[in-house]
Amino acid sequence: MKLATLPNGQPDGQLVVLSSDTRRCRAVPHIATTLQQALERWTDVEAALRAAAAALDTDEAAGLPFDAARALAPLPRAWQWLDGSAFESHGELMSRVFNLAPNEYGDRPLMYQGLSHRFLSGTADVPLPSTEDGIDFEGEFGIITDAVPMGTTPAEAAAHIRLLVLINDWSLRRIAPIEMKTGFGWVQAKPACAMAPIAVTPDELGPAWHDSRVQLRLQVDWNGQRFGAAHGGAMGFGFDQLLAHAAYSRDLVPGTVLGSGTVSNPNYRVVGSSCIAERRAIELLDHGESRTPYMRFGDRVAMQAIDEDGKAGPFGRIDQKVVPAHPR
Repeated sequence: MKLATLPNGQPDGQLVVLSSDTRRCRAVPHIATTLQQALERWTDVEAALRAAAAALDTDEAAGLPFDAARALAPLPRAWQWLDGSAFESHGELMSRVFNLAPNEYGDRPLMYQGLSHRFLSGTADVPLPSTEDGIDFEGEFGIITDAVPMGTTPAEAAAHIRLLVLINDWSLRRIAPIEMKTGFGWVQAKPACAMAPIAVTPDELGPAWHDSRVQLRLQVDWNGQRFGAAHGGAMGFGFDQLLAHAAYSRDLVPGTVLGSGTVSNPNYRVVGSSCIAERRAIELLDHGESRTPYMRFGDRVAMQAIDEDGKAGPFGRIDQKVVPAHPR
């Protein structure tokens, strides 16, 4: 099942179900008006949502055309956004570029809690204060949960993964090390993330959802040039493990969003990267200096999931431009 959210003048937008080809959509206010409402009653409404989606496939006259460019983030605001760093090759490179000590707890996932009250749409311009802050994109896969009880184990956690999404986790790299040294975590370095327009149930991926990992490549283009196509299956910790880690000492509410961290592969020199900081770290290793600059105002980044044959995945496309937050 594929779901999206369209603007209706309200902060959480209007939930719509999509046809399997994503050409048509249908609002389902008799089931749930927003995705958050649906997640809070998922076991009660899932069958009805699936039936409404199936009806779009059997009746070509049903519903309305779906324009992904108009869609909001599937979950425009969430109660909680947790981001992991589950790709070991990325973690190792970042430790070098930021002169960080290696992770001493290899059996413990890295995770932080970020800004959740706003997720940008996949086509929204991204207003930021200054190019001196080191503007960077980060391509990730993510999950959205139902209610997850405290103490949920990895084996139990998989059943609480209700939707999969594609995320651009924006970062300000020159602020990040300053905030990390305070020991209190990120605030300024992590502005609002963006989501691709379509959230999908795990079964939509078929064999590409395996071992609680998205077994697809994340294709990234920067200003129209291919930047990377790393594979999502290389996570050191699956989403089930990340979710159990997050729920160790707390309940997680329906609508919790959890990210994989920047998609990265050990053969990064072949497949490329999902963020600029990683490429800069590779350049530092190879040439003794980082050569690739961070983003400037007017730059664009595009992301989409693809399979091994180059076929586009089900999430739709992120395509965003960086703009000044305070134009003069």
